[in-house]
Amino acid sequence: MTDQNSSGTGMTRRQLMRHAGWFGSAVVLTVVGGEVISHIGFQGPANTDVTGSFTRAIDQINALGFRPDFVIHTGDLTHLSTPAQFDQVKQMMTGLVTDRVFTVPGEHDSVGDAGRAYRRAFGHNTAGDGWFSFDTHGVHFLALVNTLALEKLGHLGTEQIDFVRKDLAGLGSDTPVVVFSHIPLFAMYPAWGWSTDDALQVLALLKRFASVTCLNGHVHQLFSRTEGSVTFHSATTTAYPLPAPGHGPAPTPQVLPARQLKAALGIRTVTYERGAEALAVTDRRLA
Repeated sequence: MTDQNSSGTGMTRRQLMRHAGWFGSAVVLTVVGGEVISHIGFQGPANTDVTGSFTRAIDQINALGFRPDFVIHTGDLTHLSTPAQFDQVKQMMTGLVTDRVFTVPGEHDSVGDAGRAYRRAFGHNTAGDGWFSFDTHGVHFLALVNTLALEKLGHLGTEQIDFVRKDLAGLGSDTPVVVFSHIPLFAMYPAWGWSTDDALQVLALLKRFASVTCLNGHVHQLFSRTEGSVTFHSATTTAYPLPAPGHGPAPTPQVLPARQLKAALGIRTVTYERGAEALAVTDRRLA
């Protein structure tokens, strides 16, 4: 893809490549948008060195050849939401060569306290239970929290949906919108909780926009789906793989044969070019 000149609030590909990172179950979003699923604190045969694989993902981000303005982490920074685990992942992410890191919580970041420890560590300058939005170079970003009222599926709630409605009201329909959350906003596999029960209300608010990209974590694998002007992306993880939807009775960590784990983990780079209808997606494995 060649660089294009731009004017006004639009971004060239080169400019976009300096503005974000999604890694871990990972995208480096080039806007760069992405996530890290680190699960710091996980101990099990599926990955006996989660800290090491997380470090290798950070190293890949730092070796991209450009400095992203920010990195997006879509949740499950920790495994059991202890203060020590939050402190460890926060310290590790200071090694990212970037200006800003944005996060949303996963269900593992909310164990036992409805996300209060997560918000003490990462919730500064956010609203409600940790949601927020920001703009950069003509692209609008929405960070949503759908892991705090879990019964079976993810849940956003009336207060957060009202926030989205007011947040989007002043935007032109030609504004590119990127939404990131932990649990998917579409019915990827509800039997395993891989969906959000009230997401249709938010997707209805996004329907008028010409370009909407939704990034999620939680599922630990590559997946893309397009519905109208909305494209959904998940990515591989930096912790451990999960089975494909419906393969097995539950989404439990998969133990791979020796020396094959790093080939199942990695980061994803998503490149957006002004005027293009689709994102360019590139996967990088930790192997």
